[in-house]
Amino acid sequence: MSKPKPLSYTETGVSLKAADQVVERIKAADESTRTRDVLGSLGGFSGLYAPSYGDPAIAAGCDGVGTKVLLGAAAGRLRGLGIDLVAMSANDVITSGARPAFFLDVITCGRIDPDRIAELVEGIAEGCLTAGCALLGGETAEHPDMMKPDEFDLAGFCVAIGERRDLIGGARIEKGDAVIGLASSGPHANGYSLIRGLLERAGTGLDETPDGLDGRSVADALLEPTRIYAKPVRLLTATVDVRAMAHITGGGIPGNLGRALPPGLGVEVDLSTWQRPPVFSWLASLGVEEDEMRSVFNLGLGYAAFVQADKTDLALATLEKAGESAWLAGYVVEGDGVTLR
Repeated sequence: MSKPKPLSYTETGVSLKAADQVVERIKAADESTRTRDVLGSLGGFSGLYAPSYGDPAIAAGCDGVGTKVLLGAAAGRLRGLGIDLVAMSANDVITSGARPAFFLDVITCGRIDPDRIAELVEGIAEGCLTAGCALLGGETAEHPDMMKPDEFDLAGFCVAIGERRDLIGGARIEKGDAVIGLASSGPHANGYSLIRGLLERAGTGLDETPDGLDGRSVADALLEPTRIYAKPVRLLTATVDVRAMAHITGGGIPGNLGRALPPGLGVEVDLSTWQRPPVFSWLASLGVEEDEMRSVFNLGLGYAAFVQADKTDLALATLEKAGESAWLAGYVVEGDGVTLR
């Protein structure tokens, strides 16, 4: 029996050389996010973090970018996807009152393209800088038989740390409390399977500039990176007694505000208190009913904070100082659920 021809890892579709090139390319992005609590440097088997807190409590969350990845790849806009990846987890964990400490990413692809991976990681690093956390490490995995050469997906993990006494959980919400809305930058990273279905049905290309988008292209409107609220929220919680917070993600405003409420209390949101961004009206015009819009998209309200009604002006002034567009969106009422009026 003849000896089989030697088979290399490269011949099966995995390039160790390309993986090494990626590590070299992303070192600068990783180093730019270092904080005083990070120990060691990129290249070990794990990231090390020594929190400088007295009585620390840890909040952790993970998420991805969903099928927005497909639009970003088609448009050749990868950096924004990296920002999205950080935002989706960081905005979740800050609702606890904790501060983002570090982030880890996983990029899975059919074939490692060092330039493409570097652009994604540079976006992740930019998101970490905006969130005020360190990019502590990550994984780039080449899966040639599971994915086509140009396919990739993203996942991210954010850990936040705070003093136990400063945690926010929603138990102190009372009837009459105000709901402060913070503006989104667009659909963020939710509802893109519906969005892609609408684009396909309408035959609309990403480079088109249809009526209703104020002169922006479809790619400009739909690939705007998710807004990261960590720094303005940190200022808000340091200034005002915030009783609860909510990140408006999948499920829209009703599906997420309700997660912050204790039993027996609901929220009435006045949709007339803000102007819906053009991208949402344009998406609706492609054939989406209003009830579906409300249950899928944030409609321009990307994050919410619950405060005592008499602290509304202070909360709004604090957020304005932090560069946020914020407004009084509604009030807590007796009952259950979230009503949009």
